[in-house]
Amino acid sequence: MQISSLINIERGVTALIGGGGKTTLMYTLAEELKTQGSVLLCTSTHILIPDHYPVITSANDLRSAVSKHGAVCMGTPAENGKLTAPPISFDELASFADYVLVEADGAKRLPLKAHAPYEPVIPDIAKRVVLVVGADGFGRPVSEVCHRAERWAELAGVSINSPATPESEARVIISEGFGNCILINKVESAQASAAAEELAKRLACPVVAGSLKKGVFTCLR
Repeated sequence: MQISSLINIERGVTALIGGGGKTTLMYTLAEELKTQGSVLLCTSTHILIPDHYPVITSANDLRSAVSKHGAVCMGTPAENGKLTAPPISFDELASFADYVLVEADGAKRLPLKAHAPYEPVIPDIAKRVVLVVGADGFGRPVSEVCHRAERWAELAGVSINSPATPESEARVIISEGFGNCILINKVESAQASAAAEELAKRLACPVVAGSLKKGVFTCLR
């Protein structure tokens, strides 16, 4: 089954937050969803300019681009080859495409993430907020695998030098209360699968585990 169905992506705005893998997830969802309707990719923070979707920077060009291409990216050019938030509101964006996918967080490519007070930047109208967790972070020191490691350790109640575990990640997720669906990515070994199941049983929201690289997923709860 496709990941968009497993995490129940609805028409409207979906926000992607959490650890590394959000951009890959956004592109994977876009490819699946464009067979069902038009797709608009964007960010509320910063993303690299994609090279495989048309990039639109003006609302004047947006409707015709969506109609022509089916899936486009919109944003405001920023430094270092990146895009920042679109020049129009997310409410307005939702009127241009069936699905709006928003990368609403940054993690510096690290698998696990805790949030500063101003993060994540989730649009108010988001129907689905998918929190990405990288299973490759488990068993390694918090200081090496967590973005905002000191905050993560504080929420988890562990030392910054201790290994990150499914139990401590669950404490962080529950404490922060972000996301109404969890995607555990990079589950590509028996050890990672066991860790994913351990995390899932501690959470109350839907949890999907698998590998974006391999395109294999399963619902854990």
